[in-house]
Amino acid sequence: MDTPPHEAAASAARQEAARLTAKDIHGVALTWVDNAGIARVKAVPTARLAHAAQWGVGMSPVFDVYLSDDSAVTSAHIGGPDGDLRLFPDLGRLTVLAAQPGWAWAPADRCEQDGAPYAACQRGFARRMAGHAAQSGLELRMGYETEWVVTHAAEEDGAAEAPGRTRRYAGPGPAYGMTRVTALSGYVRDVLEALAAQGIDVLQIHPEYSPGQFEVSTAPAGPVAAADDAVLVRETIRAVSAHHGLHATFAPVVEHGAVGNGAHLHLSLWREGSNLCRGGEGPFGMTRIGEAFLAGVLQALPALLAVTCPHPAGYLRLSPSMWAGVFQCWGPENREAALRFIPGPAKDLQGANAEIKCIDATANPYLVAGAVIAAGLDGIDRRCTLPDPVSGDPAVTHAGVPRLPTSLPQALEHFRGSALLREAFGDPLYEAFLAVREGEYARLQHHTPEALVEDLRHRF
Repeated sequence: MDTPPHEAAASAARQEAARLTAKDIHGVALTWVDNAGIARVKAVPTARLAHAAQWGVGMSPVFDVYLSDDSAVTSAHIGGPDGDLRLFPDLGRLTVLAAQPGWAWAPADRCEQDGAPYAACQRGFARRMAGHAAQSGLELRMGYETEWVVTHAAEEDGAAEAPGRTRRYAGPGPAYGMTRVTALSGYVRDVLEALAAQGIDVLQIHPEYSPGQFEVSTAPAGPVAAADDAVLVRETIRAVSAHHGLHATFAPVVEHGAVGNGAHLHLSLWREGSNLCRGGEGPFGMTRIGEAFLAGVLQALPALLAVTCPHPAGYLRLSPSMWAGVFQCWGPENREAALRFIPGPAKDLQGANAEIKCIDATANPYLVAGAVIAAGLDGIDRRCTLPDPVSGDPAVTHAGVPRLPTSLPQALEHFRGSALLREAFGDPLYEAFLAVREGEYARLQHHTPEALVEDLRHRF
């Protein structure tokens, strides 16, 4: 007789708990990311991991309609104090946290009380969309870039007490300058060491454009795993920063008028071990299926922007000529296009991929992954083709290139009009997400740009 799934999970968790206990790990953080883009957590003692794996950990569904300031709205299907869900740790991603001694982490899947999948689980949405691709023999490989800014924690606390006070950014020097790496070499080393210890494959790390800003890129993985990685990378950077007396923020805008933090998504489409972004007869060697997928994403970008840039402050970052991808166009190696195609080295058929640039860290990475897959699969179904590529800065050289929405209300108008995304999300998740985005805008619509910046500095 087969072992019931819950009992099998408990058995596996007991073995994992013994391994963790031997390493002096006393707590396991179980996280999920809500519709406000906040990583929420419930933690269990290591000794309770088996119980959590068998029966789950209780958590109210109301957090699906929480805003980023912990106020709440309501939606057609979710809201109010009633009900409960169960958080089940994904033991396959159980990770000892290198920068938080005594702690481990696992992303959680959210289920109903009877163990059935919860319709509004964002991680489940990404898995479901990846499953739809797999039914057509397609595999998505994705990877998020993570940008952040570090300031000195003591001065950050003082600035919080005195809004408008100038902050001193950690790490002087120009963009991509070795000066900044030299000044913070111990910090950058510890970030790399912690990520490596947690099994995160780092492709590169470098100083970015703004003062105190860095970026780390991680290796591609499946859609769910890539979103898991994004969560783990951010929390690891946050912990390492704290150990160094620094404060890390991933907010899309840190200083109004300056270049902000993005969370760009790289993706490639595969079938039977072949990269469909190369080796074909489409533009720049794409296969026709690869082209159709990217064309579907490009066409859906105005509605997708509500998912990829879901906070009012994010639109302060989306400025022309700032490499933020604010125009609805694509181009090979064009960092001003919302969709940048990266052919890779001429003889490296495996390295070709596309980058979606209009994404920031207020976005739920699971929702981003799932929504992008839905748009791409729709492009394949409709046999979409890409328009002519754009070279140069569209703000200067291509007056006819459409601009993406310049505010959250504009993006939400496109989102409401997208039958594709409504069907992909399903009504419970769709309505809850929309309610949160509308509530976030209503809360902040009268804020000055400077007030928007301050509102997010310590939330992301």
